[in-house]
Amino acid sequence: MNNIHIPPVVKNLLIINGLFFAAKYIFQSKGIDLDLLLGAFYFDSPLFKIWQPITYMFMHGNFTHILFNMFALFSFGSVLETRWGTRRFINFYLITGLGALALQWGVQAFEIYQMTGSAINPGAVTVDIAKGMASLNLRGLTPEQSETFLGIYSGPMVGASGAIFGLLVAFGMLYPNAELYIMFIPVPVKAKYIIPVYILIELSLGVASFQGDSIAHYAHLGGALLGFILVKLWKEKNTFYDYYD
Repeated sequence: MNNIHIPPVVKNLLIINGLFFAAKYIFQSKGIDLDLLLGAFYFDSPLFKIWQPITYMFMHGNFTHILFNMFALFSFGSVLETRWGTRRFINFYLITGLGALALQWGVQAFEIYQMTGSAINPGAVTVDIAKGMASLNLRGLTPEQSETFLGIYSGPMVGASGAIFGLLVAFGMLYPNAELYIMFIPVPVKAKYIIPVYILIELSLGVASFQGDSIAHYAHLGGALLGFILVKLWKEKNTFYDYYD
C-alpha cells in the first residue's frame, strides 16, 4: 500500500491544530480557558489581545469542529499546496484566515454602530474572567440589543473555518470539474456546482441569524472572498511567487 503524501505546510498545520486542541482541554481541566486568551475577540473588547488574529485560527470549539476543518484542510489543502508550493500556500491560508476575521469584525462594527452610533465604545463592557461574567455599562439599549452587544464584546471567535472556505473556493476555481461526494447526496457533484451553493447557504444563514448565532458565517464568507480574489490575481498575472517559488 502506498503511503499517503501530505505536503509539509498541511502536515504542520494539522499538527499545530491538534496540539492547540489538546492543550485547550488540558488547560481546561486546570481551570484555564484558552479560548479567552487565544480566541479572537472584537477589536474594541477589553479581552482583545494583539496575537489573537493569528492564534484564533488554531483554536476550535469541539471535536466535530476540528474534525471537519482538518479533513477539509487535508483533502483540499494537500492538492493546492502541491500545485502552488509551500510559500504561496501558507500565505494564502493566513491571508484568508485574516480576511475572515476582518469581515466578521466589519459586520460586528456595523451592528454596534447601528445600536450606539459608534463602532468603538471604550469601557462599555466590564469582564470578570474569574467569575465568568460580563456586564454592560451602556444605557438606552433594549434587552435584545444589550444581549447582542455583550455577545460581540465577550464572545471569542475560534476556528480555521475562514481559511478553509478560502481553500474550498480556490479548489472550486482551479478544479471546477472535480467530482465531490457530499453528505446526504448519493451521487458525486462537480465542485463548480456545490461550492457556490454552499457559500450561498452560508450567506443566507448569516443574514437570517445575524443576532444570536454562535457560528461566524461572515467570517466564512470573508475567507471565501479573499480566496476568490487571490486566485484571480495569481491566475491573471505574474506575482512574486512566480519568480521565487
